[in-house]
Parts: sequence; structure tokens; C-alpha cells
Amino acid sequence: MRRRLPTLVLLSILAFAGLVQTGCGPTSVMPYTAEVDDPDYKRGKDLLRMGREQEALATFLKLIDQRGGAAAESHLEAAILYHKHIKDPIAAIYHYRRYRELRPSTDQSRLVLQSIEACIRDFARTLPAQPMDNQVDRTDLIDTVDRLQRENLQLKEQLAGARAAVLDASRLAAAGNNGGDMGVGLPAEPSQGGFAADPSGNTPAPRGLPSQPEYSAPVPVAPVAPPAATPSVPFVTTPPAVAPAPAPAAPSAGARRHVVAKGDTLQSIALRYYGSRSRFREILSANRDQLPNENSPLRIGMELRIPQSQ
Repeated sequence: MRRRLPTLVLLSILAFAGLVQTGCGPTSVMPYTAEVDDPDYKRGKDLLRMGREQEALATFLKLIDQRGGAAAESHLEAAILYHKHIKDPIAAIYHYRRYRELRPSTDQSRLVLQSIEACIRDFARTLPAQPMDNQVDRTDLIDTVDRLQRENLQLKEQLAGARAAVLDASRLAAAGNNGGDMGVGLPAEPSQGGFAADPSGNTPAPRGLPSQPEYSAPVPVAPVAPPAATPSVPFVTTPPAVAPAPAPAAPSAGARRHVVAKGDTLQSIALRYYGSRSRFREILSANRDQLPNENSPLRIGMELRIPQSQ
């Protein structure tokens, strides 16, 4: 009996200390009640089911305050409300992190980490430069630029080869026409005495004097037109005439028109019509008469041809 007495005294003292610490109010047993069994937690869940999100949030925040912040489930519910309904990513991040501090080893804690990353991206999108999106897309953008540069170099090499082939063909054609037209419309070679032979058989005329009246005038030979794709030097047997200025490239069938407005760029116009900024070169190629290169400025009111998508 003497051995049990100290134990009974110790238990009595602990019970009395617990009553003094918690007080006699109606919430004196709240810290020792499971959070999910707390009346305020149940009321907050009922308000959520009724679609009264603001009242539910206030209830969960009240429960967090009552428990001195040690209310993991209420932190999680408050974080979801701030994230999904109120669209306040900063407040949501705070309550998500408090949940992870209180429940670090649960499967739900790993899912909450993904929610924190989503909130960070949502907040970054509100910034003017959108740094998170640029950082995520940077690797793909660099790969795309490298691929386009390689394709551009290959196209330049193919274009240079095609131009050389067309120029060689034009020169061969001009040389053939030159050989076929020799002697046509030209006077005969002069003799050693300085007289040119008269085609009609009459007395030779001195060099430099006009031919006999019955001699027909030389027939002019039309120049060989070079291919339209590449410039070439035409072979001319008559005095060269002034070539007409080339007409601007006619728009392809079904081509659309776009009037440049303030803030427009080739990339933004390509994104609007093709859904991709990288296709701005198609618009540039269709408007070489107005935009000789990529650095040519766009003027407000300029009318651009937009080729149809292939």
C-alpha cells in the first residue's frame, strides 16, 4: 500500500495540472481531440459541400488559430481553397508548406509539393516577363533555332547551286543562238581591196558607203529571254533596248491580305495566321517587293500578302 501511494499522488498532480492549463471553458478539450473529429472541421467540410467556399475557409482558419497552427488537415483545406477558388497562390503556398511541415512523410505530402510548384508557376505568370515560362521553354527554343539555322544553310547551298545551273544553261543557249545567227543580217566580209561584196552581184561598194538600193535591210534578231527565276545576260544582235521594269510578284491564288497595325511583327502575324512564329519567313518571301530582308521595318497601313497554309 505504501508503494502505490506515490503513484496515485503523481497521477493526481498531473490531472490537476492539465485542468489548470486548459481551463474550464468549452474548448478545453479541443487540443486533445482528433482534428477530423473537431466540430469546426466537420462544419467546414459541410460548407464546402454546399458550395460556400468563403465561409468554409473562415472556419478552417479559425480551427488553425484555435490549435496554435497544429492543424494539418485544415491547412490543406485552406491551401486548396486559396489555390483553386480564391486564386491567391502566395497564401496557398504558405498553407501547403505548413501541411508538409506537419505531415512530412505521407503520400499526400508528395502531392502537395507538386501543388506548391503549380502555385509558383501561377504566380510567375502574373509577372510582366513571365520568367518561369521562358525558363521552361528555353531548351526547346534553342533546339528549334539550331534546327532552323541548319535548314537555312542547306537551302542557301541548294539555291546557289540552282542559280549556277540556270546561268550555265542560259549561256549555252545564248552561245547556240549566236552561232545560228552568224551571217544573218550582217554584211559580207570585205575583200582585200577594201570593197564589200554586193549580195545582188552589182559593182562592189566601197567600205563605209551605203549599200545599193536593192539590198534589203538586215533583219533584227530578237534577243533570247533569260529564265524568270534568275538574272542572266541576254545575247543581242541589235542595239539593246531598255528592258521594262519587272512587275511585282503576283499573289498566289487564294492568298490572304493583312494590313499592318501598330505593334505587328512578322512573327506575331505568322502566329496569327499559321499558329507558329517560325513560319514568318513564308510571309517574308511573299512580300520581297516591300520587305527585302528580315530587318526591313513594318509600316502601319502596309498591306502584306499571306500565303495559304500548305
